[in-house]
Amino acid sequence: MISDLNIATLRRRYQSGDLTPLALVEDLLARMAGEDTHAIWISRLDAEALRAYARALEGRDIAGLPLYGIPFAIKDNIDLAGLPTTAACPEFAYTPERSATVVQRLIDAGAIPLGKANLDQFATGLNGTRSPYGACRNAFNPDYISGGSSSGSAVAVALGLASFSLGTDTAGSGRVPAAFNNLVGHKPSCGALSTRGVVPACRSLDAVSIFALTAEDAERVLVVATGFDADDEYSRPLAPHGFDFGRAAHFRFGVPRQQDLAFFGNAEAERLFDEAVARMQALGGTPVEIDFAPFLQTARLLYGGPWVAERYLAIRDFFDAQADKVFPPVREIIAGGRAISAADTFAHLYTLRAFKRVCDAVWNDIDVLLTPTAGTIYCIDEMQADPIRLNSNLGYYTNFMNLLDLAATAVPAGFQHDGLPFGVTLIAPPHQDGPLLHLASRMQQALGGKTGATAHPLPAAEALNLLASGQVCVAVVGAHLSGLPLNPQLTERRARRIATTQTAPKYRLYALPDGKRPGLIKVESGGGAIACEVWEMPAAAFGTFVAGIAAPLGIGTLELADGASVNGFICEGLGVAGAQDITEFGGWRAWLASRDV
Repeated sequence: MISDLNIATLRRRYQSGDLTPLALVEDLLARMAGEDTHAIWISRLDAEALRAYARALEGRDIAGLPLYGIPFAIKDNIDLAGLPTTAACPEFAYTPERSATVVQRLIDAGAIPLGKANLDQFATGLNGTRSPYGACRNAFNPDYISGGSSSGSAVAVALGLASFSLGTDTAGSGRVPAAFNNLVGHKPSCGALSTRGVVPACRSLDAVSIFALTAEDAERVLVVATGFDADDEYSRPLAPHGFDFGRAAHFRFGVPRQQDLAFFGNAEAERLFDEAVARMQALGGTPVEIDFAPFLQTARLLYGGPWVAERYLAIRDFFDAQADKVFPPVREIIAGGRAISAADTFAHLYTLRAFKRVCDAVWNDIDVLLTPTAGTIYCIDEMQADPIRLNSNLGYYTNFMNLLDLAATAVPAGFQHDGLPFGVTLIAPPHQDGPLLHLASRMQQALGGKTGATAHPLPAAEALNLLASGQVCVAVVGAHLSGLPLNPQLTERRARRIATTQTAPKYRLYALPDGKRPGLIKVESGGGAIACEVWEMPAAAFGTFVAGIAAPLGIGTLELADGASVNGFICEGLGVAGAQDITEFGGWRAWLASRDV
């Protein structure tokens, strides 16, 4: 039996010849042959269709297909050619001839689609019970909700039926199910994954999301799935990320003030969140308490403003003709969108801009924000008895995300004493997807345990660098060192010191005649190791930094003590005429100190 569907594990087996896609498909068909007790699927590809996908990979170059033979599930508001798209409403269903852009990208990379997964109808809900195809059940305890709206997508991965899955995330639908099923759930930067071929919830806010067993698997899928789509008016390229706080030894993370945290009476969730904060500190994070109130005020706009009208607009023709076919809680929410005026819409847009200005200022003090993904979890009976209020509780930490144009990764954070999972969410400005996933990996590794609801131990982390960083490193040896006169030229460009080290022993250091700057010269022999700092800055700022460097200094390539090469300050040979050789001091600071004695 092929049990572990972690992407790295499957690729190793494919490359060794120990496994073939056809053998994997046969195994999955056997696994899914019984009753769908968790109400995961709305429709699945039949056995021959799955075998056809597997056979199409025979003889293909595994190395050239990053998702070769990797099985995945698709939320049933995302098109897969040949299978009906229902959005969990049978009367709404249509059968697309063309797959959604994001689905086609994955298939082209070798992934094998399994079928369409259950969801809260029209992606309106965070609990997974609002479906005529049945309430999707939690992977750990079927009496509890799976989270939604991407319910089946999450449970399929958690139970080992798919390596990853696609969801959508407008209000938290790609994160809450991850938290409730011990998965990584990545909500990419808005527009990074095309929504062409996706039934809209709020078209201006919708994002396609990724559920995976590990942060590394999510990064692999993200790299394949992302890309500008000219056919999607909301598509935008994923820009290179900035400072990689996910790999940094030191970073600053925001934590909501105590009065802004809500666990709805769940002391276990509160305990686990406190442990997650401590885990972040152990990884090098410095907690910074933030005023979370503007984020919460923003969240209330999502179902208390014109974005409800956008949900109505998305299915207006169908809703006006067949409102009785819509699940009652969903019908109640969407019907509220009919009464919102254009004036109301602009008033709320102005309010959103004001909140966003306040929330954006938070990022001046922190690199990443940590919150619970959801403050508590409910059993299915509770949810169905009080569907609107309890669903609202589930969105407490999620509803603001796309309104504020943020990226987020939900990551496992332990288990309650009753065995139900708890998760936290890492949040950052757009295009910081790479750092979010890197930090999620470290958080997941620090926690350990199993993947999803399987018996498989979390695999060792892989240091993937699949997303462009947009950062440039530069080594400084003189007046740009920390605390010295020219250091503000780095800090005002949002540069950060990432290492204090030495050059390789191949350089000589000179105090230039003005006594204010040193010159570093590489020599064939007789060199020494010179103290230096390595700083990282946005590539967009590097040009202005270099332009401000006065002759005879410039930027070249320096070799560091560990053998790495990095941009760094060098001096023209003629520039050291009349200069004092200070190599014996081992660095500029030491020479300055000697002059003060």
